[in-house]
Amino acid sequence: MNKPIRNLSLGERMKTEMAGSLLHLPKVLFLDEPTIGLDVTMQKRIRSFVGEYNRRHEATVLLTSHYMADVQALCKRVIVIHHGKILFDGPLARLGDQFDAYKTLTVELEDLSADLSRYGDVLEREDGRVKLRVPKAETARITALLLAERDVADLTVEDPPIEDVIELVFAQDRPE
Repeated sequence: MNKPIRNLSLGERMKTEMAGSLLHLPKVLFLDEPTIGLDVTMQKRIRSFVGEYNRRHEATVLLTSHYMADVQALCKRVIVIHHGKILFDGPLARLGDQFDAYKTLTVELEDLSADLSRYGDVLEREDGRVKLRVPKAETARITALLLAERDVADLTVEDPPIEDVIELVFAQDRPE
C-alpha cells in the first residue's frame, strides 16, 4: 500500500492498473495487453476475471493484444488491423475458415517407416508420429482412408494455431 506504483514490477503494475480501471464499474473496458508481465497462472486468472466481469456487468471489453491466448479466451469477435487497414472483422471461429484451407493430422502408426505422402503434405516425423497437412475439404475423406488402409494407433485432427492464421491474414495484405 505504501509503495509507489512506479516502483512495482510490471506484473504488479498490471494487476494494480486493472483494479484501478474497475473501481467505477465501467460499461466499456479498454484493455491493452492486460496479461503482459504476468506468469502463466496469473494470466489465466486475469482472463477468467475479465470474462466474468464481462458476463456479470454486461460490459463491452475492447482488447488489444498480441497474445493469442488472451484473444482466444476472451474474444468472440475479432478485428485484425494492419497499418490502419481492417483486414478482418468477424467471429473468431470464422477467421480460420476464411484464411486457412488446411488442417493438421497427427498420426501414430505401428509401422514407423510407412510413406504417408499420398495422404497429404508431411510436415514432420517425430517420436513415431507423423504430422500431415491436408485440405480442410478433404479431412474427413483422408482420415477415413488412413484408418482403413493403415494400422493407426492414434490420430488427431487440429485446426492450425491461431498465430499461423493471423500470419496468413497479414500475408494477404502484403503487396505482390
